[in-house]
Amino acid sequence: MKIRVLGNLAILAATVALSYGMQVTKPHYADLTAPVPIDGAMGQSVPARSFDVRLDKVVFARQLKTSQFGQQRLLTTGGLWAVVTTSLTATATSTTVADGTWQGPTGLRYHQTERLGYRQDMPPHGVDPGLDKTGLFVFEVPPDQIQGAKLLVAARRFGPLDAQARISLDGVRTGPDGQPADILPQYDLDAPQPGSTPQGKP
Repeated sequence: MKIRVLGNLAILAATVALSYGMQVTKPHYADLTAPVPIDGAMGQSVPARSFDVRLDKVVFARQLKTSQFGQQRLLTTGGLWAVVTTSLTATATSTTVADGTWQGPTGLRYHQTERLGYRQDMPPHGVDPGLDKTGLFVFEVPPDQIQGAKLLVAARRFGPLDAQARISLDGVRTGPDGQPADILPQYDLDAPQPGSTPQGKP
């Protein structure tokens, strides 16, 4: 009887050990269904499943000037404002590009800021085939999460097995301390940019 009990305990211990080993060595469900990354670099057109994206420019600033409800606001942050300008176009049918994430060199991720409210040039971006659309993604990031960072762009934040553009910010100039070489004291989101059309005008 005693031998039988010891045998059952040994089988139970082996089962627990095997289950634990499978848990820590096998990919988790979230990993198996995670978006499929498609790598690219700044200035290149990166084809995702339903859209193409090109990262054109990144501007860093300590303060962000914007107009909300007819009033000028000056937004500060504990890190730096990163204003990312992209060109977006749909591949086959009209679609929406809603998710932008800043991934730092250590793997930390920063979602687009929610402090700006609704703007026509901010996500979600409605895009059509054959028509390039300028789309902004704005982040608040620590200075030490800039050198070696990547921009992740997807149709939606939670899109299992969907494509995700993963663009290296290799064109960002940084100093010896890893911080951007060019940091503006203030950036006006509403000021007309070279080659762009003011909001609300054809």
